[in-house]
Amino acid sequence: MKYIKTKRLIMRDWKQSDIPEFVRMNMDRDVRRYFPNVLSAGVSEKLAVEIQKDIEDRGFGLFAVERRDTGEFIGFTGMQVLEEDGPFRLEMLPGIEIGWRFSKKHWNQGFATEAARGVLKFAERHTDIKEIYALAAERNLPSINIMKKIGMEKMDEFDHPLIVDGHSLKKHVIYHIELEKRRRFPL
Repeated sequence: MKYIKTKRLIMRDWKQSDIPEFVRMNMDRDVRRYFPNVLSAGVSEKLAVEIQKDIEDRGFGLFAVERRDTGEFIGFTGMQVLEEDGPFRLEMLPGIEIGWRFSKKHWNQGFATEAARGVLKFAERHTDIKEIYALAAERNLPSINIMKKIGMEKMDEFDHPLIVDGHSLKKHVIYHIELEKRRRFPL
């Protein structure tokens, strides 16, 4: 089982007991407000299995996040591979993307930033990853703020090809961070 520990959180492999909250989180319109739709229970259950398989296959992925004080599953944070043959073309493909999603009752408490910093530290110490990217709808200011807080810089903008023209989520931003610089010049 993989673990990343921070002051208040544990990032770990997924457990079957995480799935009901993951399903609820992905059906919450507020949690999914910067995505075109909410996810059905079946899609979320399948996604959790795929996420855990990525962790087992690669040694990293989108880890389940648990509060250390309560043992409660509160969301996920981690890294995933942006495949070159994925659904759209970007200049940094293939690449590694950092991402996060938390249940609403755990927002605005610094958990996402703390977890993302823990994942970056994990990547620096336990992988040979040189650069990490983050993608978000241009309107997704909460995620963009986290990107900035963890030291990422804006790299580019693009129109997301899987979102219909005219949709308010069409315009996306790309942020990145160079881990080689962090390894040589830690904050």
